Amino acid sequence: MCHILMGIWHIMFLFCYLCITYNIRKMDQSFLKLISNSIRKNWKYPALSNYQGETYTYGDLAEHIEKVRFTLHSANLRQGDKVALVGRNSAGWAMNFIAIMANGYVAVPILHEFKPTSIHHIINHSDSKALFVSGSIWEDLDISELEQLSIVMLIDNLDVLYAKKKKLNKTHLADELFLKEHKYVLRFEDLHIHNDKPEELAMISYTSGTSGFSKGVMIPYRALWGNIYWATQIIPDLGPHQQVVSVLPMAHMYGLAFEILTELATGVHIHLLTKTPSPRIITEMFAKIHPWIIILVPLVLEKIVRKNIFPKLQSPRLRLLTKVPFVRDRIYKAIRDQLYKALGGKAYEIIIGGAAFSKDVEHFLHQIHFPYTVGYGMTECAPIIAYAPWDNFREGSVGKAVDRMQIRIASGNPYKEVGEIQVKGINTMLGYYHNEEATRESFTPDGWMKTGDLGVLDREGYLYIRGRSKNMILGPNGQNIYPEEIEDQINGLPLVAESIVVSRNDKLVALIHPDLEKIDAQHMTLTDARHNIQLSITQLNQELPAYSKLASFQIYEDEFEKTPKRSIKRYLYK
Repeated sequence: MCHILMGIWHIMFLFCYLCITYNIRKMDQSFLKLISNSIRKNWKYPALSNYQGETYTYGDLAEHIEKVRFTLHSANLRQGDKVALVGRNSAGWAMNFIAIMANGYVAVPILHEFKPTSIHHIINHSDSKALFVSGSIWEDLDISELEQLSIVMLIDNLDVLYAKKKKLNKTHLADELFLKEHKYVLRFEDLHIHNDKPEELAMISYTSGTSGFSKGVMIPYRALWGNIYWATQIIPDLGPHQQVVSVLPMAHMYGLAFEILTELATGVHIHLLTKTPSPRIITEMFAKIHPWIIILVPLVLEKIVRKNIFPKLQSPRLRLLTKVPFVRDRIYKAIRDQLYKALGGKAYEIIIGGAAFSKDVEHFLHQIHFPYTVGYGMTECAPIIAYAPWDNFREGSVGKAVDRMQIRIASGNPYKEVGEIQVKGINTMLGYYHNEEATRESFTPDGWMKTGDLGVLDREGYLYIRGRSKNMILGPNGQNIYPEEIEDQINGLPLVAESIVVSRNDKLVALIHPDLEKIDAQHMTLTDARHNIQLSITQLNQELPAYSKLASFQIYEDEFEKTPKRSIKRYLYK
């Protein structure tokens, strides 16, 4: 009898242990706990530096969190209220973003490139009650159109620009409230961090600024945790001894997740470019800071390779030498080392994402064994969906489904037949704010999120993107034409900088922005360039299937208008 009772006792003990362990694991899926643990461990280490400007430690970040807490509380904001944030990349931007969520509010980051009317629209649509803003943007906003705002503060120093309650109209209100509570000294034990829940709304990220196109993506804390925890596991050796350079827009999920939040969760020192990035400044920053991980959009590497490497490889001497295997390997190694050094010479990996990567540039980087990889994601997944480390990456793919995410292809044969990419997992959004219809349309009846992208899988689970479903053109005999595939070939032509393929009167037309720098360097007129592009298009048509041949092309002297992640706003050129 005793043996039976002991057996039952052991079973009950094991059951309770498993339940407790499971609950602990669920409780540990806290984004803000990652941040607070990092602040505690790295209190005296540098967290954020404006390039050639101020540096703030993790302790300074904690102090900022408290200042924001006192100030927003004094303006009668309650947990769950929305707080908007608009300005250029800066240490202040990053600290305010963390402070908003650390105090239980919902962050609404807004791209600073948006026009005032778009910023007004997002602030109002999101029901934001407070605003952190840079001075230059605030000058162009109209407070009479933002009646629901209780308080407006400068991003960099929390100076009050506007407050409904007259007694709060004090320039240094945040400092005054902080000193009243903490008497100059803040300890980690005094820091108040919100206890986030997995399904709780953390932020609303807008995919566009205009009322006709904007969708407020509701991102829960589980999605932030899923992205950041995953990144800390796949990027080795993150810590206060490492540095990164942040040049992507922080209001966009790609740069925010992997240049800011991952680093703040691990004690890394982040250097922020506070002005418009240029190739010269970016190269200068990489050379000085030697970043451990580099996050780029394709355009940056494509420009470097096409302008500085491809022309040299076209010289008769090098073309001849690269046909000799041993010599070719030596040449490729020298190019790889030079390119790697130009990016700081220390990076564990260069991750490309945010837009389609040119096939010819990617093939070359793969040939020279450059440590790059291409990931896949979207704002609705905060953002990561697929990835593979550079030494296990397959050319042309975007990696495999990341941990806690699944991918399926909505087609009869996902390995051969192109279909919509659908995903499920911890990173997916809650839906679109104030848009139940769009939310319903974004999910299948069995709970998979529709990405709107088209692709196929291989037998090992690597994903290959074929284009956007909304961009697909139906050919004259029912063929599916993916304009991105044709554009990739056009962009490889000698005098082409970028292109868009559209359907006009049931015929394919290429809209082309020529490489004006190359044209000037070769002392050509635009008429000469147009003639040469025509010859190239004629030759390209001989290689394309009959149903995807180009009927004509048009030259656009101005660069195509782009989103902050540098993808073309195609809808403007239909």
